[in-house]
Amino acid sequence: MPATAANDVDVADRDWHYLEISKIATILETNPEKGLEPAEAASRQQKFGANELVVKAGKPVWLKFIRQFNQPLLIILLSAGLIKAAIGEWLNASVILGVTTINATISFIQETRAKKKIAALAQAVSAEATVIRGGKKLKIPSKEVVVGDLVTLTSGDKVPADLRLVKVRDLQIDESGLTGESAAVEKELGESGDLILPPETLLAQRDNMAYAGSFVTFGQGSGIVIAIANNTETGKISQLLDRDTDLTTPLTSKINQFSQHWLLLVLAVASLTFAVRLGRPVPPGVSAFKEAVEAAVALIVGAIPPGLPAVITLALAVGVSRIAGRHAIVRKLPAIETLGGATVICCDKTGTLTENQMRVQEIYAGGTSYSVTGSGYNPDGEIQLNKLPITASHAPTLQECLQAGMLCNDSRLEFKDDNWIVVGDPTEGALIAAAKKADLMKQILAKSMPRLDSIPFEPQFQYMATLHRTPNGKILYVKGSVESILTRCGSSLDVEGNLAEVDRPQIHRQADAMAEKCWRVLALAKKPVPESQNSVHRSDLESGLIFLGIQGMIDPPRAEAIAAVQVCQSAGIQVKMIAGDRTATAKAIARRMRLGKTDRHSELLAYTGAGLAQMNKNELAEAVEAASVFTRVAPEQKLRLVEALQQKGEIVVMAGGRVSDAPALKQADIGIAMGSGTDVSQEAADMILTDNNFASIESAVAEARSVYKNLLNAISFILPLNGGESIAILLSTLLGRELPIWSLQILWLNAIDSIAVTVPLAFEPKSPGVMKQQPRSLNEPLFTPNRIERILAISLYNGMLIFGMFEWVRQTTWGNLELARTMAIQTLAIARIIYLLSLSQFLPSLIAKFKGSKEKVSNVFPLVFGIVAAAIGQILLAHSPLINSIFQTAPMNLGQWLICFGVALPAIGIALCINRFDPPN
Repeated sequence: MPATAANDVDVADRDWHYLEISKIATILETNPEKGLEPAEAASRQQKFGANELVVKAGKPVWLKFIRQFNQPLLIILLSAGLIKAAIGEWLNASVILGVTTINATISFIQETRAKKKIAALAQAVSAEATVIRGGKKLKIPSKEVVVGDLVTLTSGDKVPADLRLVKVRDLQIDESGLTGESAAVEKELGESGDLILPPETLLAQRDNMAYAGSFVTFGQGSGIVIAIANNTETGKISQLLDRDTDLTTPLTSKINQFSQHWLLLVLAVASLTFAVRLGRPVPPGVSAFKEAVEAAVALIVGAIPPGLPAVITLALAVGVSRIAGRHAIVRKLPAIETLGGATVICCDKTGTLTENQMRVQEIYAGGTSYSVTGSGYNPDGEIQLNKLPITASHAPTLQECLQAGMLCNDSRLEFKDDNWIVVGDPTEGALIAAAKKADLMKQILAKSMPRLDSIPFEPQFQYMATLHRTPNGKILYVKGSVESILTRCGSSLDVEGNLAEVDRPQIHRQADAMAEKCWRVLALAKKPVPESQNSVHRSDLESGLIFLGIQGMIDPPRAEAIAAVQVCQSAGIQVKMIAGDRTATAKAIARRMRLGKTDRHSELLAYTGAGLAQMNKNELAEAVEAASVFTRVAPEQKLRLVEALQQKGEIVVMAGGRVSDAPALKQADIGIAMGSGTDVSQEAADMILTDNNFASIESAVAEARSVYKNLLNAISFILPLNGGESIAILLSTLLGRELPIWSLQILWLNAIDSIAVTVPLAFEPKSPGVMKQQPRSLNEPLFTPNRIERILAISLYNGMLIFGMFEWVRQTTWGNLELARTMAIQTLAIARIIYLLSLSQFLPSLIAKFKGSKEKVSNVFPLVFGIVAAAIGQILLAHSPLINSIFQTAPMNLGQWLICFGVALPAIGIALCINRFDPPN
């Protein structure tokens, strides 16, 4: 391969839009009709690497680490450490600064892991490209595309590399991400089929080019790859960017806002503590200023939860992983919180609510109904008339109908792992399987009746068409909805294959009868065209079609989807089906899924897209709220549907995978794209569903609710510790007593013990009742009245526990100052473990297990690990000579440990009482 064909600067900087196609093919040593040979493509990929952007390095690691300290709460802790250093207490200052640094390090490590996890998951669904190599069409990962490849484009594709277009048919591409032009650009090659543009033509006006990262919104085309990876126009721009995964969510924003307000309150109370302490008399030789500083610093350290950011990040990261385990990939982190508050889920029927494995059940052709036996895509089976096998060649119109379904088709069947699967659209797979049962072979038909041109299926037209050369002349075959095909038909074939008048009422009756059985109905037609015609246009299909028949097929509902719908409805979430079928078919499926049977609506209502189009804004809002089924909905109507639901105050989840779904996915509060869907829909979505299963959406909602619950429980657990420490210090200051706990001891509790026992809450599994609750409001404040009462009550209890134990030990004959503080700390630590168990699902699950529940007791390892780690830390705090000297603690005997346990036991009653008015989330 010559140097000019390399993906180098020389090639990348050429004016490809100015060159002729033949010249480009020569430069890149490729064939504009057959593409590269597979061996040459493999060689180029090995030589020039993958078609992937190598993003400019982001901020250096040291700067990212420093940014961990840019939090109001940590800044005040650092300030406290510097104050300690300024008055000469270097040991205290070193420990405060050291613990703060350790906490920042933990946050840094956790955030780095979370960002990597999210970034990896966001890219888990790789884009695909369709290329022609050696004259054969292949689907490959877009990263395997090389310079010189011949890439084909169709509606919904993401352009995988920079292309010089060689063929276009009604091709429109959205280049807004590159050029800023909001409208899709219509590509053209002029009358000659090889449009040459001046070298100075602006990028946005290069009609003979397609650029990486843009999206095909309509039509078809093909082009030669002239640049990949960083040499593409998008790649050049990406080098100017510093990409970073944003971990900010509405909840973290609320916590940041709370932190700022809390900081002002803490500083005010610390100033009061300093002033009061400074005015108190002190023993001779003791500095009143240092005592006042210690009290103020202790209160500041006690009131600030340094481990809260790390625990929140961990909980969100755990949530992302768990949702990924439910086959839903989170692309945008705030989606977790919003998903947990969803009130409406709108989704496609086929493949999401159903099994996506179609089988033709009945064929109506030539005024006669035929039944079809067999299962799935297996071509074994028969076509029967009056329950007796029939040979298709003896029924000319039946054979024509089957032949049309096989030829007007972009899919194929493959035998893989002892099973027949469809490569392509399930509906088309069913048509092929039915034709095979009549001994029609697609490969043979394709050779004897080669395709010359085609028009792909578009939702707004509801049909697909192909042009073929046949022994009897050139013929257009068309398949689509009964409505779209029948209105274009001027005649039909009778049972003998002769032209006859179209019996529209009878055809509609047959279609309705099939629809009532939950079958999807497709109509098929043909049209002879002149021998001189080599292409097909939509104007060719407006009239003059010959009706061949209809085929009714079934795609049964998924059993797990039926159960998931019921779970969602019991959780206060409406489920609305958007189907491309006739209304009767969609309603039949909806009834089997028990859609619409909620407290709000007692009957199943359905609307067509045409019906929605006639409604004004208010009528539409009422209709979409009441109905559960929407059929034949155009793209702009899907968008209006979402907007109308939002107008009613609903939090809308929209699931879809087509190009036409992209505007609605973007407008919805949560857009969920199908893993098998188009690149356009995936780019517009917040999440990607890898298995296309509605049950996975329900599971993701449950996990999202659980993540939010765990975050609130973590907050409800951490803040009472800080509140209790602050109350104890403030109380001792106001009463003129010695501090019951030093600033260094508080740091130990807040940064070591607290994280150990709080982390298990981030791993809490979803509770059995999480989908029995109504959706929470996204405007719900972080601190509800009940939550505030909980935090205040536990804070007051913790404060009295510290102060009371300290004062009691000090008044005993054996209680020195260090021992009194040590026992106060240990009592608080034991009470915290009891409080942790009251928030965890472990004990309720264990009790239920003893009562005969078959539910698995989960969350054992994180909980046990956290408690054991905290216990080991507290033992070291009391019995390690080194830690004794640093943190001014003292060893305890068995009796003293038992006293601490005994005093902490009332925490059980306190926790149970609080759980009655504020149940754990």
